[in-house]
Amino acid sequence: MEIPVFTVDAFTNLPFKGNPAAVCLLSQELQDDVYQKIAAEMNLSETAFIIKLNSNEDFSSGERFRLRWFSPTTEVRLCGHATLASAAVLFYKKNNVNPTIVFKTLSGELAVQRRGESIVMDFPLNKPSPVGLSEFKDIVKVAVGDQPVQDICLCGTTKKLMVRLADKCDRSVLTSLKPDTAALLRVDNSQGIKGLIVTMIGDPGSQPGYDFYSRNFSPWYGIPEDPVTGSSHTVLAGYWSEKLGKKELLVTSSGK
Repeated sequence: MEIPVFTVDAFTNLPFKGNPAAVCLLSQELQDDVYQKIAAEMNLSETAFIIKLNSNEDFSSGERFRLRWFSPTTEVRLCGHATLASAAVLFYKKNNVNPTIVFKTLSGELAVQRRGESIVMDFPLNKPSPVGLSEFKDIVKVAVGDQPVQDICLCGTTKKLMVRLADKCDRSVLTSLKPDTAALLRVDNSQGIKGLIVTMIGDPGSQPGYDFYSRNFSPWYGIPEDPVTGSSHTVLAGYWSEKLGKKELLVTSSGK
């Protein structure tokens, strides 16, 4: 079987920026171990597999597809940048004729719409809940050292732990963090954490006026740091929307 494979830099319009994902087009499902072997060989944070649901349709005419995401070590339940990359392959490389494509995934059905020169994704909102520092003090210590922390929240759906740095911190504090990912894996993880988000408030008064900054670490998925991640923003959006009283947020990642 020949499998077409595309490498797409998502969340950017420049080469070698954003977050790269591999996208594979399949006419039928593979064995799970084959998916994993391909993803390990691609060795990107995620490899996406688009699988046809209707044998009578092709990638240019189909409106609904199955979509699965694999890191180099395991299957993941949700990946934003690889979803965007998958839609870009269908819209721009396969010239799919539909204005909206629906992906059937482990996180439910995800709709992606082509709107002018842009692609708009409709993702779930995974709002985190506040937790105490004592429960996660070892992970937080490895992540941010002695830097002051304002909030700690956990999203039970995605198993992502969000650490908000104190507002008095300069952005350089976030960009200079170098968590020891091996140490993160050694820390007691009875809560089953799968991702660590470190975030801080932005500076809306400056240009371009970002509302918040963030970085995402996922050594539990074999990814030391994911430079731009959509799944983390399903957690961050709910948190910062409430804190800032805004429905539209302008954000950037400090990871790349």
